[in-house]
Amino acid sequence: MSADTSTPTPPDLPLLPPNRLRDLASGQRPQERAFALGVGALADAELLALILRSGTKGHDVITLANRLLTDAGSLHALARWQERDFLRLKGIGKVKALQLCTVMEIARRVLTAERDTPPILAEPQDLYAYLRPRAFGLDVEKCWVLTLNSRNRLLRCTELTSGTSVQTLVRPAEVLREVIREGAQAFVVAHNHPTGDPFPSSSDARVTQNLRAAAEAVGLCLADHLILGDPMIDPCKVGYYSFRAAGRM
Repeated sequence: MSADTSTPTPPDLPLLPPNRLRDLASGQRPQERAFALGVGALADAELLALILRSGTKGHDVITLANRLLTDAGSLHALARWQERDFLRLKGIGKVKALQLCTVMEIARRVLTAERDTPPILAEPQDLYAYLRPRAFGLDVEKCWVLTLNSRNRLLRCTELTSGTSVQTLVRPAEVLREVIREGAQAFVVAHNHPTGDPFPSSSDARVTQNLRAAAEAVGLCLADHLILGDPMIDPCKVGYYSFRAAGRM
């Protein structure tokens, strides 16, 4: 029986994922489009690609940016991610995670910067618009006290407490101390629900009743208790719950 002298077929090599950035036509890459059209014309994935600047072996920057958006669900949801969330994604190391966290933190600080003229906060939607940037992306509950003048113009917004992922403790005495210090007659208490669903718990209702009774005892007015959530998660698609609007005050 003669020996088989044919050349053995080499084993199949694993295929690398296509490089989407390299395949883009000239002028269609994010940096080139940004120079030509301005960053406002870029899609969400392109903006992320500019922040990341480069990919890794087997993960070009466009693919990496699209993977971030896919895993988070949206740019809005991605802004809630912490460093540990970014590091779970293959292709994101400590440096890139730090870059992304830095951008998200800058955005939060810009949104929460105080205006030259304090806003008038007479309606729940005004309160929500003012407070939402402060609560955005938080994974713990925080409580704020907003003191108002006689025309509902904001005197001061103070973060009173910071709790756990499920609750924060609010003591009427601490709230009223802040209101009296500012010389306010009316105030609003607000806190966030990290789950995104702003519907109040029985504890939230009890705190509201206690605060209202304590305020009335010293001649002050609890104007509202607002719970901040996420309109994408809120079953009512509003993003907040107002005890006053719900007729529970």
